Parts: sequence; structure tokens; C-alpha cells
Amino acid sequence: MKILIRNGRVVDPASGRDETADLAIASGRIVGIGTTVDFEAERTIDATGLVVAPGLVDLAARLREPGQEHSGMLESELAAAAAGGVTSLVCLPDTDPVLDEPGLVEMLKFRARKLSRCRLFPLGALTRRLEGQALTEMAELTEAGCVGFSQVDVPVTDTLVLHRALQYAATFGYSVWLRPQDAWLGKGVAASGAVATRLGLSGVPVAAETVAMQTLFELVRATRARVHVCRLSSAAGVALLRAAKAEGLPVTADVSINSLHLTDVDIGYFNADMRLTPPLRQQADREALRAGLADGTIDALVSDHNPVDEDMKNLPFGEAEPGATGLELLLSLALRWGADAGLPLHRTLSRVTADPVRVLGDAIGSLASSAGRLVEGGVADICVFDPDTTWQVTPGQLASQGKHTPFAFGSTGMALPGRVCATLVAGTVAYERA
Repeated sequence: MKILIRNGRVVDPASGRDETADLAIASGRIVGIGTTVDFEAERTIDATGLVVAPGLVDLAARLREPGQEHSGMLESELAAAAAGGVTSLVCLPDTDPVLDEPGLVEMLKFRARKLSRCRLFPLGALTRRLEGQALTEMAELTEAGCVGFSQVDVPVTDTLVLHRALQYAATFGYSVWLRPQDAWLGKGVAASGAVATRLGLSGVPVAAETVAMQTLFELVRATRARVHVCRLSSAAGVALLRAAKAEGLPVTADVSINSLHLTDVDIGYFNADMRLTPPLRQQADREALRAGLADGTIDALVSDHNPVDEDMKNLPFGEAEPGATGLELLLSLALRWGADAGLPLHRTLSRVTADPVRVLGDAIGSLASSAGRLVEGGVADICVFDPDTTWQVTPGQLASQGKHTPFAFGSTGMALPGRVCATLVAGTVAYERA
């Protein structure tokens, strides 16, 4: 279908474009951007007063399929992505079975293509069954469609295995995505500090992150492997990352919307919706994460979407499954951070559009030149949103099968800015708000 989006505020973070313009779409691509586009449209979308931006790119989402459909299904979670303006997402390999076989990856990508709601980029398991011992067949998984390799939340305790994995990845140009957490220091359920002590919860010290980062960066120095550090949570971690980048190490990083906006104080009286991985830390850590994202030390903001079913959340805090729904909140929480930081809109949006694409690099092939951007001839992955609308998050309105979020209005009293009006993937309307 030929679609004309008229009179919107077109914002392209990659080029710095920010102007009122029309945007014409045909055959799944943007064919014109301008104030007077001469184009015979089959459908016109009036975007007066709205922002027309690249579709969001989320580097961390669990889709719960295959194997955990009671918590989420591909249909529900990709519908949530579309409702949140997310047109490309990276899914994690800790499914059941684990994504360590090419056939599983191909099946997942095929199912996602059939749904046409969002582009799906799977991470393959770094080690078989995520056990941290035998390496997977990275070449075969890459051919099947994996954009990198991860252990998710399961640390590789054998440093020799991790060294060999990075050597192999560096040889063939693969990227390795690791969340820095020491296997022994990281066994608690809340961040070490006054709150955890007062509530009697086992603590996770900052050293659980920094010890793992120091080890990882030493191995990067030795191998020159490309490593993406997932879900930074501490001020000390930001400082180590900043030093590694200044040294020229090939590392990138992201931060979760949860760590960017919440602290351990928000746990309140054992609110299991705040049971998250990594655990919420202190205000000084949150401020350092915000500053690191603003100055580019941290490359991307992610939803860390992890739908958890009712039975696994309605448990005592220490026993509840960590995780929260986030795909539908990514845009609003990015806008809230940007407003708090006093950033122009294009810089705010860059952390959820163009910058995540740079992290993915050539792993996404030809899409690397136009995903997360608005460029003539590029793919028509677009998010149209109202920047002046605020909304209250209530579990029942979420498209995700997981209804638990730490940002529910009933818990926080927080109204979020910005509401997605329409999402287009390859020129097809994947979501439209009624």
C-alpha cells in the first residue's frame, strides 16, 4: 500500500532532521520526505501535532517462546512491541529449549515474519544449554540468523571457556553480549545497602558487577573481541565502561528502563514488581546511569522486557521470579529521561533508534544502513506518537501477556509522557491506536 503521512514533525536522530514534513511510503520503503510531496496515496495518515520518528530498536526482550508460553507468546509479545512503537527487537536465548540449535532460530524467525508485527533478531546461546562449558556452533547459528551470542543471566564461571569464546568470536567477527555478574557475589535478591539490610533481603554488592567487568575487559584486551555489556546497574560500572572506551576497547553497553528510573527505595514493603535483574540500586547509581546514557558512554536504552505470569510474581519478594513487562513503556520512559536531562528530542530518540542499530552493526546486513533512521530509499519502519499526551499504565491495557510492571499507576502514581499512535513495519501498519 502507498501511504502518505502528512504534516508531522519528522525527527530523524541519525541526521539531526527535525522539521514539519510529509513522508511518502511505497513498496515498504520511504520514497519521499518533504513539505510538498507529490504522491498518489492509497491511504493518508494525518500526523498534525504528532512526531514521526524511526521505529524503536530494542536490544533486550524475552519473548518466552518456545517453551514458556504460559508467560508470553510470540503473538502477544510482538503485538506489545508494535503497541510500543518498537519495530526491531533483539530476543534473548534463554528459552526452553535454549536457542543453541539453528533449527530453533530459523523457526522463531519464520514465525515472526509470518506475524509481520516486528523485525526479530535472535541472540544465540554462547554455550550449549547456557551451561558455560561447551561452545555452541556459532557459525551455524549466525547463518540461521543470530546477530550475536549471549549467556543472558548465567555467568560463565570458567574463565578459560570465556577466553576461548571471545577468541573464536573475534576471529570470525561475531559479537558477544554479556551481563557482568560474578557467579558467587551475584546470588542475592536486592542491591546491597540500607534498604536490603532493613528488609532482611540477601544483597548483591556493586562488586558483583565490577569484578565481572574487570575480568571481561582484560579478556577483550587480549582478544579484541566485540563485546556488548548488557544492563549496567552501577556508578562504578559506568566509570569502568568509560575508561574502557577511552582506551579504545571495542565495547558497547546498554541500560534498562528500570535502572534508569527506579532505585532500591522503590521496593517499598516487598513489592514483587520491583524484583528485577539486575537489582535496583541507590540514587547515586541511577544518576550515574542517566548521565552515562546522556553523554554516550552507555550506547542504548532497553526495555529489558521479561513477562512474568501471575503465579510466579505473587510470591514473597525473595521467591518471586525477577522481571517486568517493558516493551510498551520504552518510548515513554525514554521521553521522561530526556525531559529530565534537558535533551533535545532527537538526542533522546537516538538512544532507542539509531544508536542501538550501531551496536548491532553489520550483523543485520543491509538493514544497518536504514533501520533506526528516516532516509529516502530506506525501510519504512516508523513510529508515530503524540508527545503531548500523558497516560497511566494499568496492567489490563497492556498487550503483553505479562501484566506486571514497576511503573503501574496504582503503585507509583506516575503518569508517563508520549503515546504511540501508529507503528509501521516495512510500510505495513502493524499497530494503530483506536
